[in-house]
Amino acid sequence: MTDDIAYWFSYLTNGKHLTWYASFQFTIFAALAGGTLAVVFGLIGATLKNSRFFPLRLIGTIYSSIVRGVPDVLFFLFFPLAFEQAVEWVAATQVCSPEAIAAQTAAWPPCKEANWFLGTPEYLILASVSLGLVYGAFATNVIHGALRSVPNGQLEAARAYGMSAAQVLWRVHIRQMWVYALPGLSNVWMLIVKATSLLSLLQIADIVLWADRLGAPNFLPTVGLVHEDWRWRYYLVLFVFYILVTLISEKAFNAIMRRAGRGILSEAQ
Repeated sequence: MTDDIAYWFSYLTNGKHLTWYASFQFTIFAALAGGTLAVVFGLIGATLKNSRFFPLRLIGTIYSSIVRGVPDVLFFLFFPLAFEQAVEWVAATQVCSPEAIAAQTAAWPPCKEANWFLGTPEYLILASVSLGLVYGAFATNVIHGALRSVPNGQLEAARAYGMSAAQVLWRVHIRQMWVYALPGLSNVWMLIVKATSLLSLLQIADIVLWADRLGAPNFLPTVGLVHEDWRWRYYLVLFVFYILVTLISEKAFNAIMRRAGRGILSEAQ
């Protein structure tokens, strides 16, 4: 019994497992940063869609329609790659000489001096921005609908007090729309949490990638088969992790909705 406990303790605390535990921070960071950016982009998009000027309304409508129509995985791969190559192209116009371009054998970048080497932090930031852009389009529609749900009497009262259009929007309209937007935004948040499982597509050693590596059949030349295919066990751990995040998120959103709805829903009824 003691030997079994010592074996499992040493196995679950080896270097690879500690790296797996540490990779959870990437998932949490991407979810929080992506969710924050989604709300920011959603506010901007909804404000554009509510604008009195047709060009601004058109921009907001195009953003919410086109981005929602693009598959998440495709946009998740496209944006970081396009951004990286755009930066390298701009850098190439500044640092690449004709001789360096002629000596370059690879198709991209134009010269090795313009090559932008990205690590995990850079890819993690690009992944968070990608999540924010994609799910910001969904948040745009949620916030746009919530803005239309705010009683007109509240807005008319604000105008009667002499508030400008911008003051009515930011001090009254947006503040009161949260109670209507939060249920929809909670669904957007859960979509973002689930989408963090795509981080490994951007060369980020996240929890899914490490679960696949650790669970795969393991052989050692001196020992032989260490363990068989245990991936289902590691995926079960991830399953429990995402369920726990869902439960915590639901409780958090319920508390936020109760806080945001105090004195508003009762007045509306």
